[in-house]
Amino acid sequence: MPDNYRIVTGRDHPDLRALSRTVVPPAWPEFMMHDPVAQGFVECYQQLGEFQFVLMENGTDDVLALGNSLPLRWDGAIDDLPDEGWDWAMVKGLDDLHADRRPNLLCALQIVVPSKHAGRRLSADAVNAMKEIAKLHGLDGLIAPVRPNHKARYPLTPMESYVRWTLDDGWPFDPWMRVHARLGARTVKVCHRAMLITGTVSEWESWTKMRFPDSGEYVVEGALRPVDIDRGRDLGTYIEPNVWMHHPTE
Repeated sequence: MPDNYRIVTGRDHPDLRALSRTVVPPAWPEFMMHDPVAQGFVECYQQLGEFQFVLMENGTDDVLALGNSLPLRWDGAIDDLPDEGWDWAMVKGLDDLHADRRPNLLCALQIVVPSKHAGRRLSADAVNAMKEIAKLHGLDGLIAPVRPNHKARYPLTPMESYVRWTLDDGWPFDPWMRVHARLGARTVKVCHRAMLITGTVSEWESWTKMRFPDSGEYVVEGALRPVDIDRGRDLGTYIEPNVWMHHPTE
């Protein structure tokens, strides 16, 4: 581990959740803060603190990166991970915790690097920290429903096509997928229904600072695919695809 920061978990820092509130909201489009399944973060901090962490700069205690994960039980093949992706992982991990099932995998929920610290390879350090946490707890690897961070630039391109794009050197075109791949992860498959976010038309207009005069699909800043607006039902629906990636135990 570099000597300019230390890994601080929720077990070490009882106010880590409060600290996360200063880091997380600026990193995501507003609508991403309204997935109801994400309420599970509260219990993750309360009951699974050892799997929540920050990279804290020595000397300043500034947060360089934040990582959230949770252990879960998966007895199927990695190639058969569910299409529901992120939402499934949060629900499954907490259900396993309540049922006292012994977990065998760690699932990444998010890694956030504040914009002022971008370009310092901290995202890779955070992934490595997550892998070390999985190893420390005797888990069989790390899975991640990866949200490709350049996909929002191509919202009309199917995710199946996007994940096949590569650079001239053969690494994934998408920078966040590329970080995982360079750290040894394999792209497993697209999870088409990783997150479900719904709201009234007025809520979506508030979240996006857009107007939706008619029913139909709309390209929204930060969304990986269009948002479906149904004015007759006063409902906006966003179903986000992600990409399952797997880091085996080393």
